[in-house]
Amino acid sequence: MTLVSLALAAGCVFVLTDWLPADLARYKEYRAAEHCPTGSTPDAWWEDCLREIELSVVDTVVEDRARNSEYRATVESDRVRGDVHIGDPGPLLDTLRAGDTVVGTAWRGDIVALTKDGVRQKSINEPRDEPQMIAAAGAGLGLLALLGLTFGTARLASPRNLGPLTWSGSGKKLFFTNLAATFGVGLPAVWIGIPWQFVTPTIVVVWLGVGFLLLAVPRSEK
Repeated sequence: MTLVSLALAAGCVFVLTDWLPADLARYKEYRAAEHCPTGSTPDAWWEDCLREIELSVVDTVVEDRARNSEYRATVESDRVRGDVHIGDPGPLLDTLRAGDTVVGTAWRGDIVALTKDGVRQKSINEPRDEPQMIAAAGAGLGLLALLGLTFGTARLASPRNLGPLTWSGSGKKLFFTNLAATFGVGLPAVWIGIPWQFVTPTIVVVWLGVGFLLLAVPRSEK
């Protein structure tokens, strides 16, 4: 349990000190990117500017499934052929047919959007201003690590007198409280636009509050 907790703690540190800052920086750089000069020819596929490329649609896949839905367009030009993965069927993808011509917006080697007749749809590669769920994931991992270390230490220190520090005593409830707080705070924060800086402390407060109640209030005797 201790080793698992240390791995979770390392994951928390990575998310909050590496993944989150990198995601914020990438979105900022994307928003600041300008269109490539008109008439310029790319020296390489990877460019910091936004380049519009005329593409021909080879095939599309729109599969709505309860799990693992797939939405993508296979496109090609004289320079590139590949799949553009998209998060939703509309407003453009489900109208495309093989042979259609679209304009792809390329940035740093990725097609970040497709446009046809004024209708634009983002691909999953377009940087988004959604750091809230990343912050929530970091908080969730950190709290799971804390839970594991607490229970593991209690088991080593007093294996015969664990009290509520067991999976059946409070562990299960704290684990699912962590999941509920992570998604229950993170997702609405994305939808509403709550600053990501409030996400982590809110999850911690919710989890610690439930933990205090579970540990401080004795279970009723049957």
